[in-house]
Amino acid sequence: MNIVFVSNFLNHHQLPLCQAFINAGVDFSFVATKPLTKERINLGYENMNEVYGFVIKAYENHDNYNKGLKVCLDADVVILGSAPIEFVKQRIKTGKLTFIYTERIYKDKVRPYKLPFHFLRFMKKGYRKNNVHLLCASAFTAADFAKTFTFLNKAYKWGYFTEIKKYDDINFLIEAKKKLSLLWVGRLIDWKHPELPIEIASRLKSDGYKFNINIIGVGPMEDDIRASIENKQLEGYVRLLGSMSPQAVREHMEGSEVFLFTSNRKEGWGAVLNEAMNSSCGVVASSAIGSVPFLIKDGENGLIYEDGNIDDLYKKVKFLLDNTKVREQLGLYAYKTMVEQWNADNAAERLIELSKSIIAGNKKDNVFSEGVCSKAPLIRDNRYRRTKSQF
Repeated sequence: MNIVFVSNFLNHHQLPLCQAFINAGVDFSFVATKPLTKERINLGYENMNEVYGFVIKAYENHDNYNKGLKVCLDADVVILGSAPIEFVKQRIKTGKLTFIYTERIYKDKVRPYKLPFHFLRFMKKGYRKNNVHLLCASAFTAADFAKTFTFLNKAYKWGYFTEIKKYDDINFLIEAKKKLSLLWVGRLIDWKHPELPIEIASRLKSDGYKFNINIIGVGPMEDDIRASIENKQLEGYVRLLGSMSPQAVREHMEGSEVFLFTSNRKEGWGAVLNEAMNSSCGVVASSAIGSVPFLIKDGENGLIYEDGNIDDLYKKVKFLLDNTKVREQLGLYAYKTMVEQWNADNAAERLIELSKSIIAGNKKDNVFSEGVCSKAPLIRDNRYRRTKSQF
């Protein structure tokens, strides 16, 4: 089988999946449509487009562009992420199996009168063709497209598949974590809500807890966050650590008991959740984040709080700090979720099997009953309000 993955540029979140396809024995190519951004280079990211031989740099020159287009048209299976419209339309015209790989399309709420126009736009692109299916890099992607009657019964659970670490003794890692340590990671921008860990810290301090919160990241809200820490006299509880390499971030995750993930619906997926769960953190995450309904079973391998409800967030953070065994158990099951289910090797194997089934004309609704490559349910934004957990 020949599989081609088209996206903007190769990064450390996509690399494990690419390597998993190669290890699975398929003929694989990655078509990069853009160079690595200067912003990422300045942050210390490796320019993987230049490192790996399976990358075709379509942006580099006319010959490479044509080469990328040709392998895209010839492949048995193509995964289309960020791709030129010519790639999309010509590939779909071949009639071969094509997966559209995307996060949710309505990160801002859409006005109903616009939906018919979006329906026509998706139809023009060819998204309603029989050979085109959807890989959902958000639990809300299928429902977003369903509003335009697109990809009905052709949407599958997918996501980002980060590097998975397998520890020799996971229980030792959990026991060695610094007690009552919390971590927040992300750009310091409004929709990621870096002000929330400061508010949580203020409440914990008022309630007499001895704890520490590390915040990793930089952004336009940094001065405001720093001022808030000073005004609330939290210097002994909260540290701003700035930006650091992905490897250093993982080290902090490995040493932290609780991971706070506070973004709103604009967080399409949120690969830091994969990494925090793989690092056996007890996660408390917003219900609006794209990865959360796929990765977290509330109360089993993490806790979900109602997006925008800081009282619910604080209640669950406080619950974890008060219950050591629950905290450790959630971290253990989070680790097992990533090692056993949501990883690149499993994703590659399942996509290959799903693709073979579709190409063979198998009419079964579900090749897999749950997990990666199972049918994606239509999860609405207000679902959490109707199914709040016991915690």
